Amino acid sequence: MVIRTSWLYSEFGNNFVKSILNKGKVNEPLKIVFDQTGTPTYAADLADAVLLIISKVIRNQIAFNAGIYNYSNEGVCSWFDFATEIVQEAGLKCSVKPILSKEFPSAVKRPSYSVLDKSKIKENYEIEIPHWRTSLKKCIKQMK
Repeated sequence: MVIRTSWLYSEFGNNFVKSILNKGKVNEPLKIVFDQTGTPTYAADLADAVLLIISKVIRNQIAFNAGIYNYSNEGVCSWFDFATEIVQEAGLKCSVKPILSKEFPSAVKRPSYSVLDKSKIKENYEIEIPHWRTSLKKCIKQMK
């Protein structure tokens, strides 16, 4: 079984949420791309889903179905939307300004639309997935 994910963040390590929180403390405008759409994934939610699948399979509550699955939180947003929500949820005073991807130099080419279809994992393993905003609030609360 392979589980693909996207826009992974948590209270640990280096990730987009922690970068926005750190840069936002400087109180200068943050320039964030608005033309790339996806779904943030809280690492704790992904870990919970994996543990739930393992538990259900071990207890013979559900059949193991090998394959490639997608997991990310529910909902869709741009990096700009995500950053705006991070700033607001953390109570930061900085502004978030939308920019085009071409205005943000990057060695990595990113797709403009990277929303994952989670229907297969939800159907096969009877998983309920929280919305990204709900999970972001949990993560930021854990960081305080």
